Amino acid sequence: QVQLMESGGGSVQAGGSLRLSCAASGNIDSSVCMAWFRQAPGKGREWVAGIDSAGSTKYADSVKGRFTISKDNAKNTLYLQVNNLKPEDTAVYYCTLRSGFCLATPVFYKNWGQGTQVTVSS
Repeated sequence: QVQLMESGGGSVQAGGSLRLSCAASGNIDSSVCMAWFRQAPGKGREWVAGIDSAGSTKYADSVKGRFTISKDNAKNTLYLQVNNLKPEDTAVYYCTLRSGFCLATPVFYKNWGQGTQVTVSS
């Protein structure tokens, strides 16, 4: 079993920053993609960023240059540094993982955390 738990969300003004964390536990495969998705009110779950076992990263165009994904393998913890936040970044942010390479479609991920709320006011 793999369990994921997000934290670090909050309410900030436009231009602010947060660091989101995702703690993973259980039987985690050695070759995995760990990723962040987000879901805004009334919207579907949207790809944000991912990092594979080799450290290769991918970002959605909407967050490139503002968000940074990283991980601490020893702690099995995933991070998302979110800078220069905009109101359109307001969403519940979820972490997830899958074996192998990263994919930008949520249906290919089987494990999800509870999510952490990020609210950005103008």
